[in-house]
Amino acid sequence: MKANELRNKFLSFFKEKGHAIIPSASVIPENDPTVLFTTAGMHPLVPYLMGSKHPEGTRLTNVQKCIRTGDIDEVGDTTHCTFFEMLGNWSLGDYFKEEAIAFSWEFLTSEKWLNLPKEKLYFTVFEGDGDAPRDMESYDHWLSHGVDEDHIFFLPKEHNWWGPAGTTGPCGPDTEMFIDTGKEKCDSHCNPSCSCGKYVEIWNDVFMEYNKTADGKYEPLSQKNVDTGMGLERTIAVLQGVDSVYDTDLYQGVMEKIGELADRKYEEDEDTIRAFRIVADHIRTATLILGDEKGVTPSNVDQGYVLRRLIRRAIRFGLQIGIPEGNTPEIAQVVIDEYSLMYPELNKKAEFIKRELALEEERFQRTIKQGLREFDKLISRLGSEAKVIDGPNAFRLYDTFGFPIEFTQELALENGYEIDIEGFEESFRKHQEISSAGAAQRFKGGLADNTEETANLHTATHLLQAALRQTLGEEVEQKGSNITAERLRFDFSFSRKVTKDELNIVEGLVNDIIDQDLEVVCEEMSLEDAQEVGAIGLFESKYGNIVKVYSVGDFSKELCGGPHADRTGQLGRFKIKKEESSSAGVRRIKAVLING
Repeated sequence: MKANELRNKFLSFFKEKGHAIIPSASVIPENDPTVLFTTAGMHPLVPYLMGSKHPEGTRLTNVQKCIRTGDIDEVGDTTHCTFFEMLGNWSLGDYFKEEAIAFSWEFLTSEKWLNLPKEKLYFTVFEGDGDAPRDMESYDHWLSHGVDEDHIFFLPKEHNWWGPAGTTGPCGPDTEMFIDTGKEKCDSHCNPSCSCGKYVEIWNDVFMEYNKTADGKYEPLSQKNVDTGMGLERTIAVLQGVDSVYDTDLYQGVMEKIGELADRKYEEDEDTIRAFRIVADHIRTATLILGDEKGVTPSNVDQGYVLRRLIRRAIRFGLQIGIPEGNTPEIAQVVIDEYSLMYPELNKKAEFIKRELALEEERFQRTIKQGLREFDKLISRLGSEAKVIDGPNAFRLYDTFGFPIEFTQELALENGYEIDIEGFEESFRKHQEISSAGAAQRFKGGLADNTEETANLHTATHLLQAALRQTLGEEVEQKGSNITAERLRFDFSFSRKVTKDELNIVEGLVNDIIDQDLEVVCEEMSLEDAQEVGAIGLFESKYGNIVKVYSVGDFSKELCGGPHADRTGQLGRFKIKKEESSSAGVRRIKAVLING
């Protein structure tokens, strides 16, 4: 079975079960500061999992583009990818455990669908603790389908519990589905929680039946949801009988192109295999990010930083296996060709994608040259008697000048020096702790935060965009936003600094609408109707043909799925705190609401 056939089978199955097929959302979360990228199929659906009505109904299914870079150093093994596709189905207060498990069993084992051998399937369920009871209901449902008792394992929260997305919110037990690869057990206690490779997870059904409160209690939810996820890459590897996701048809074309450019074979040795996989994965992910409708480009902050790291890491490993400079656009074209049927935006942005890759490759070559100069300066300072480059100096080359530690190690060896790798790793660890502390602040708001403060600031963001367009013209388009319970941050396209007088006008327009205490009206309509009535928004990234349009009088009309105030009079006073450059051609405004 080919990957595209699996995609189509999954969607067809759930369409037959009454689910509406919705398109993939952007890989950049909309108005959500909790993460840099869409990391799971449920991520764009958080508002609806928390009770908002979805325009397409209570049963949904799709294939979602996802990006996870937390384990980027694992890429190159048999399973890890930074970009992956998640096949998912959702019940928004509709069916629950019995039906979800029945759907999963039928899709996995029926001759009409995947026809996997029943004897090779294993399952895990939540073992229970002080917060929630053992999930005997899921256990009994698996038994009812003929699953042997010794194929079902009870595991703790660490393995069989999802959520909440932040510190509070919807969460619950899950049941996970695994296939036995045929490898020997690692020991007598071997089970699907092992990392020995005997069992590979292919699907996960999450049962959101609790709400975690601020004081740590788990209270039953009035709306119980089902959220499932089947990783396309891992599942297709199982169906195609290969050990690695990189040996599936998903990677075949890009691997051939890499081999052609490097003039060497993929299977040459372990280092070559790893380099091939890293180049293939990172260019694939970079292509999908660049091709996204949100328009991320390489930079030193947020999504742009991750994109830059992926591209440069791909270039570095490409150089190791002999890929000549300037060939990342050729590899990207293979990705565009293979994924544009599923994601047509890639064809629309093909030239942009290849141009940005070429520019970043040029910048990286300059970085390498600068790093070489800094390395020579460092060696000169240390003198000929020193034989070790300490950790902080090695990390400075990496962090300040973007010089890969592998390059530093090679140069050190050539010049008779050693690298204090432990010291480098300690400096790197401290850097990560600082970064993680900053990233943790992202979990204070966003779509996973339905507090009144966040809802008010969400509505204020709509008013701000409308006021900016009225004051500065239709050149203004949203390029990103970050909303917490304390403040809003809004990025928009504009070619120059906004003057103080213009900011005063914008602020005044927003406060005038607040003073009018207008109703915030939500209407559901087709995409075509939304465009007809002049709603603004990223039409390509919405779910299905029915969308939500929020209107505030004749002042603002915008597509959105986030929480909102009922009336503008609830907002308080709107105050712009700062206006600054975000990136080339993009300005940023930070603003707050003041009560009273």
